[in-house]
Parts: sequence; C-alpha cells; structure tokens
Amino acid sequence: MSFLATFRKNLTTYASALTLGVSAVIASAPVYAEKTYTWKVQSHWPGSSSSYQDSLGRLKDVIEERSEGRIKLQLFEAGAMFKATETFNAVSRGILEMGTISPGYAQDKMTLAGIASGLPFAFRNVWEAAYFHQNMGFEQMLRDEAAKSGVYWATDKVYPTEMVTSKPINSWEDFKGLKIRSSGALQKFLTEAGASASYIPGSELYTALDSGIVDGAHWGAAQGAASMGLYDVAKYHVQPALNIAGTDVIIVSQKALDKLPEDLQQVVKQALDEQFWIRTNQYLYKERIALAKAVADQGVEVNVMPDDVQQKLAQTAQGMWDEEAKRSDEAKKALSLLKQFLGELGYL
Repeated sequence: MSFLATFRKNLTTYASALTLGVSAVIASAPVYAEKTYTWKVQSHWPGSSSSYQDSLGRLKDVIEERSEGRIKLQLFEAGAMFKATETFNAVSRGILEMGTISPGYAQDKMTLAGIASGLPFAFRNVWEAAYFHQNMGFEQMLRDEAAKSGVYWATDKVYPTEMVTSKPINSWEDFKGLKIRSSGALQKFLTEAGASASYIPGSELYTALDSGIVDGAHWGAAQGAASMGLYDVAKYHVQPALNIAGTDVIIVSQKALDKLPEDLQQVVKQALDEQFWIRTNQYLYKERIALAKAVADQGVEVNVMPDDVQQKLAQTAQGMWDEEAKRSDEAKKALSLLKQFLGELGYL
C-alpha cells in the first residue's frame, strides 16, 4: 500500500473515532430540563360562571402556551380552598400564587377598593371606564396600592353591573321593598338608597332567589345571570346599570412573580395586560347575545326603572362618592380625577 493510501486510511479511521468519541460525550452529558412552575389559582367564580372559563380558562391557555409549558396554572373554583374574602390575604402571603377577586373583597387592604368596585351611576358607557383605568392612570394607582401588600393587581375587564329581579321595579316603593344580594360599594349604596342589601356567596345565590330569601341580585349583567341560571327564577332584567367598573380582578403573589425568570415574568404581565382589552370587548359582545337569548327563550323582560327612581338613586350615589374619598389620600386623588373626567364628558 502506498504512503498516500495508508495516510488516507489512517485519517479516515481517526475521523471516525473522533466522531464516535464526541457522540459518546454528548450522549453521556447530563440533560438539564428548564424548571417548571405550578401555580395554584383560587377563583371567586363558581365553575358554572361564564367568567371561570372565559377569563381564567383563557389566561391558563395563554400563559401555558407562551411559556412553553414552563408555567402551569392549577385552577380551583370558588370556595375550593379559601373563601372569596380570604383570597387577597392568601395571595399576599404567597400561600396562593394567583387568585381572582372582586375589589370589594379587599376593602380592609385597599383604600381604592370602593372606587374600583364602581361608584354607582358614574360611567354611562363601558369605554369610559376602560379609558379611566388605562389612559388616566387609575389602574396604576390600584397596582401601586396593592404592591404594598405584596400583590400584583390586574383588572380582568370592565363591564356593566345590572340587576335581575323576581318582580318589576315600576315605582320608588317597589325599589325600597326589594331584598337584594349585593357586595362591596354597591351593597352599601343599595342599602342607603332604601333597599335591603346583603352579601350571599355565588354558590348559594340561585337557591336564595328561588326560595325568596332575596328578590333580586347582581352577578355581572345578562351573561353572568344566564350562566348562573338566575333567569330561571328572576324574569326581570333591570336597567340602567348600577355601575360600570372593573368588578373582577386577577391578583398575583409578588413573591411568586419574583421567583420566575425575567422572560416568564414578562409572559405573565403581558398576558394580564392583554386580558383587560380582550375580555372587556368579548364581554360586551356576549352581553348583547345573552340578553337577547334570555328575552327570546326564557320570557325575560327588560325592566327600565322610571326616571324618578333613577334620579333618586343618582342623588344617593353622588352622596356616597365623597365618602370614598375620605379613606386615604390615594382615594381622594382618584375621586378628584374621576370627577374631572366626568365633568369633561358633561355628566357633572
């Protein structure tokens, strides 16, 4: 064999050995999978509520997909782990990584909670509430106050809150005779206006209406009432809206958020920012469909309260607004901002 042929043979043998050696090293090297994070998420919505799937279900899908499975959300419906009024504290302490609440459930921690729950008879259109939150700084004010408790605050959506009742409101006397399930600032408002308002958990609401414990309730508006089966026992959908507000909130433990790598923190925050706009518009679309269906299929009647009733409710509402401002300097600033905005719109 010639020198050249021998050289070529040895070179081929060496290259093959080198390839096998490198392959062996790669095969034997330990594989480090990226860490995954499983978050427990306590909802204030029962599983039957439309928002349980449309809000929480959507958020779960978006975060898990964009994190490529590195974050997993384990969902629990209302009451499964904590009472709705205990969820803020559980998230604040890091016992829960995430939860959903109504701002009214955090009144003892958030001086802005009453305004966030929706001052009665303030906004007249949903876009106004959305603009106030996102363009005038109210959302950031809420986020800053919640941060003092170790909570990252993100309003899920803004939407109207409208009552359903088992009997129509055709006079002021009709209104004052109502027993209404309510919560937060609206519970106080309805009581001061003359009705008898009390808090009942969502899981007990249908039974309370069916048995006559209450004559009316608000659970969102048409979509919420339909999803909870309330139109089976309450055939009057009352308008105008009691308020338009960010009545549902997603809260995240800052401890849990800080444990995530920077890229995953951004996944969560961006998903929450998107959620506000997507769910606000989706909710309005579904509202129109739900109410039309209830009227056509279940014999529901739209009950527009008489002008004199609306005027008396508005007077009571505006008297309450200043009470909320007394809770803190932040609340005073928020109310001043709101009045300025409503004045520019010609409502005040």
